[in-house]
Amino acid sequence: MNHGKHAALVCAAAMLFIAAQHARADETIHVMLTDNEIRLDNNEAKTGRITFDVNNAAKDKTEHEFVVLRTDKDAAHLPVRKGQVPESDFRKVGEVEDIAQGASKRLSLKLAPGRYVLICNRPGHYAMGMHTSFVVAR
Repeated sequence: MNHGKHAALVCAAAMLFIAAQHARADETIHVMLTDNEIRLDNNEAKTGRITFDVNNAAKDKTEHEFVVLRTDKDAAHLPVRKGQVPESDFRKVGEVEDIAQGASKRLSLKLAPGRYVLICNRPGHYAMGMHTSFVVAR
């Protein structure tokens, strides 16, 4: 193989590697849904693509969901109607539903700088404490 073809192949491979890196999440946040709370390994991330790796670690057979709302409101003071936060009152950015006990699901979102509230919005779960704040910095 001549030097020019080899250099072109190396360059093409490097470009594919860089493109693949950009296609992946910029940051992964590990989320644990327990019986009555949402635990994050980090409550802050930089702007860009963020993947939430959500695990339902409840001790009983409770199903959970994970909802990302864009809001400046305090996570503990969202309105509740009929046991649930009215998601239509907020800018819902993303959601994964029906996470069985012991199961994991991933949610990948491109998030702009700002404040977010992460909740489980199954009936009664928000009131039990299944909510937390999340900040995306520049």
